[in-house]
Amino acid sequence: MPRPISSLQSTPDRAAPRSPLDSRWWIWVAVFAAVFAAYLPAVRAAFIWNDSDYVTAPHLRSLHGLWRIWFEVGATQQYYPLLHSAFWVQHRLWGDAPLGYHLANIFLHASAAWLFALVLRQLAVPGAGLAAMIFALHPVCVESVAWITEQKNTLSLVFYLLAALAYLRFDAKRQVSHYALATALFVGALLSKTTTATLPAALLVAFWWRRGCIEWRRDIVPLLPWFGLAAALGLFSAWVERTFIGADGADFALTFVQRGLLAGRIVWFYFGKFFWPADLIFIYPRWSVDPAMWWQWLYPIGGLAVVATLWAWRLRSRAPLAALLLFTGSLFPVLGFFNVFGFTYSFVADHWQYLPCLALVALTAAVIVTALARFAAPVRWTAQAVVLGTLAVLSWQQSGMYRDIETFYRTTIAQNPDCWMAYNNLGRQLAGDRTRFPEAIALFERSLALHPTNTEALSNLGLALAQSGHPDEGIARLEQALHLNPKLHQAHNNYGIALAGVGRLEEAATSFARAAQLNPNLPQVYDNWAKVCQALGLEAEATKHFAEAAQLRIDANLAR
Repeated sequence: MPRPISSLQSTPDRAAPRSPLDSRWWIWVAVFAAVFAAYLPAVRAAFIWNDSDYVTAPHLRSLHGLWRIWFEVGATQQYYPLLHSAFWVQHRLWGDAPLGYHLANIFLHASAAWLFALVLRQLAVPGAGLAAMIFALHPVCVESVAWITEQKNTLSLVFYLLAALAYLRFDAKRQVSHYALATALFVGALLSKTTTATLPAALLVAFWWRRGCIEWRRDIVPLLPWFGLAAALGLFSAWVERTFIGADGADFALTFVQRGLLAGRIVWFYFGKFFWPADLIFIYPRWSVDPAMWWQWLYPIGGLAVVATLWAWRLRSRAPLAALLLFTGSLFPVLGFFNVFGFTYSFVADHWQYLPCLALVALTAAVIVTALARFAAPVRWTAQAVVLGTLAVLSWQQSGMYRDIETFYRTTIAQNPDCWMAYNNLGRQLAGDRTRFPEAIALFERSLALHPTNTEALSNLGLALAQSGHPDEGIARLEQALHLNPKLHQAHNNYGIALAGVGRLEEAATSFARAAQLNPNLPQVYDNWAKVCQALGLEAEATKHFAEAAQLRIDANLAR
C-alpha cells in the first residue's frame, strides 16, 4: 500500500520515501549536468534590458569604485553591495563578455538546487533529490538564470540556503559557532537581495511543520535578531526603490483595498504558472485593479477559503498548509504592499517567484515519491524521468528567447502586444543602424501610443526623427520629453545632438552641459560637448572636454 499523505509530517527518526535521485553524489552530478543542458540556448546570449545597471559600470571598476559600492547609496541601482561586489570581481575576470556572467548564473542556480536538496534532507522531507531536479529544470526559473541581472536571485538564494542549513545545525546542536555562521550567511543573503528577509519566518514555519508547535525560548528568541535585521534592510530597500529607482508616482497610487485585491490575484497567478508553466512572458500585461469589479474579489476570498481548509486539514497533515505559508510568505515582498519599480510594467514577473516556488517544489516532490512508493524501481524512475524531461524541454525552449536582444524583444512583443517598454527598447536597438530608422521610428511611436508619457521613447523618437531628415519634428519631441522629465540626461544629450544638427550650437552646448551635470560618467556626452565648443571656436573648452572624455575611457580601461 502507498504511504499515506500524513507521512509528510516527518520526524527525524522515521524513514521517508526515497527517490532514486536521493544519493548525494547523484544529486550533485545530475543537477549540474541537467542545468547546463537545459540552458545551452542562453549560454551565449547577449546582454539585455537592465543588465547595464548590474554589470559593473566603468566609473565603479576601480578599488575606489568597490568602496563606493559598499559605502555610497545610489552608486549602484539598488543597494545590494555583496551582489555588486560579485559583479565587480566577475568584470575583472571576463570584462564585458556576457558568456562568463551566464556561466556564473548557471553555476549558482545549480548550486542552489543542490543546497535545496541538502536542506530537505536535513528536514527529512521525502524526495529531496527529485525536488532539487524539479527546481533546477522548472521553466519559471529561466528568467532568473538566463537574465544576467537576476544573478541577485541566484546568488542570494545560495546564501539563503546556506544560512538555512547552518541554522538547522544550530537548532539541533545549539552551538554558538553554528549560530554565528548562520547569521553571517543570512546577512550575505540580505546584502545580495533583501527579499531573502523572509528566511526567519520560513524557519519558524518549518519548525511548526516538524514539531507541531513553536516554542518561545527555543524557536523564536534566537531568531529575533534576524527579524530585526530583515525589517531594517527590507525597509531600507523599499526606501531605495522609491528614492533612487523611481518606485513612486501615479503608477503606484493604489489604495489599501486595491493592494489587498492585487495580493490575492498575484498569489493565484504564481500558483497557476508553477503547476501549468505555459505562456511564460518576460513582461506580463499590467492588470487594472478595480474594487468595483466583483470577480476580482474572488482571488482573496478563494485564498482565505484555501487557508481555512488547510487549517482544518492540519490534524491529518500539516504539510500542505506549511507549503502554502512558505510560498505566500516568501512572496510577501512582491505582493503589492510595497512599491517595486517593476510594477511600472507589470505586477507579476517570473523572477519574483524564484525563491517562493521552493515550497511548492518540495511539496510536489514529496507527494510524487510518496505516491510512487508502492511501485517497482523502473516505474518510479520512468515516472520521474517523464516529469523532469518535460520541464527540461520547456526550459530549453524558454531560454532560447535570450539568444540575442532582437529575438528577446520581438518574443516579448509577440506574447504581450501592449508592452510599451519592449517597443521602445527594440526601437533603440534598431536605431543603431541608420538603415533601420523607419522601423525604429514606428516602434517608438507604438510605444508612445500605449504610454504617451514615456519620456525615454519621446527622447529616442526625437533623436531618430532629427537624424532621419525631420529635425523640427524631432526637436519638438525632445522638448516635450524634457518638459515631462527635466532630469532625463539621455534627453538632454539627444536634444544637444538635434540642435547641433540645425546649427543651434550655443543651445546645444548648454544641453550637453546639463547632460554631463546629470550624469558625469558618460564619455560620449563630453565628446559631443567638445565638438560643439570646437565649432564655436572655443578651443580651450573643447580641449578640456575632450580630455574629460578621454580620462573616463582611460579609467574604464584601467579598471578592466
